[in-house]
Amino acid sequence: MTTTPSRPITVVIADDHPLFREALRKLLESDPNVRVVGEAGNGRDAIRQVRELRPEILLLDLVMPDTPGLTVLRELSDVTPPVRTLLLTAEVGDLDIGHALQLGARGILMKHSTTELLFKSIHAVVAGQYWVGRECVAGLVETIRERAMPAGAVPRQPTFGLTPRQLDIVSAIVSGSTNQDIAQQFAISSNTVKYHLTNMFEKLGVTNRIELARFAVQHRLDPTRYTA
Repeated sequence: MTTTPSRPITVVIADDHPLFREALRKLLESDPNVRVVGEAGNGRDAIRQVRELRPEILLLDLVMPDTPGLTVLRELSDVTPPVRTLLLTAEVGDLDIGHALQLGARGILMKHSTTELLFKSIHAVVAGQYWVGRECVAGLVETIRERAMPAGAVPRQPTFGLTPRQLDIVSAIVSGSTNQDIAQQFAISSNTVKYHLTNMFEKLGVTNRIELARFAVQHRLDPTRYTA
């Protein structure tokens, strides 16, 4: 059950296309729990508005004139309280997902996503979660993999106490599978998948699926190399 916030979620929209900003503002304001407090057509204006207006959410297009989106993220890293930035992109390949998350972005949403996903992503990020669409997971994992493993390196074979089944589930998550996908793939229930995830979070010291995927790639977990 979703809890209705006691006050509207404040949002600044940063995108260099006026028609897109206008359409997005009207869409957001159709929800009484969301209030658009500012709009920016370039990166420098986005930085100024966030510092002045202190919104909870910044919807940021990374490809903008004047100041690149990654620079916006870097310059807003010292804002208190911190703004939660949700990146909007038309193409996954247009952005360095891993770098953006390292600079403080809390989520990534494709511009062609549904209205339902837009509002879900905003509420998830406000609740302190990360939001990475399934289309973006592969790009995130590839970025982490490239940085974690030098060319020609031989993968290690750590398991960190994970069982063969849990290693299989980790591999599926790295591939972008949902809980339902995993349940169907391994002929187990969704509750069993959730049990394994909770258990793995505790074993590895992570708190969500994105951190689990990053841990798996950085430590080169590979279910095909598991040794009992």
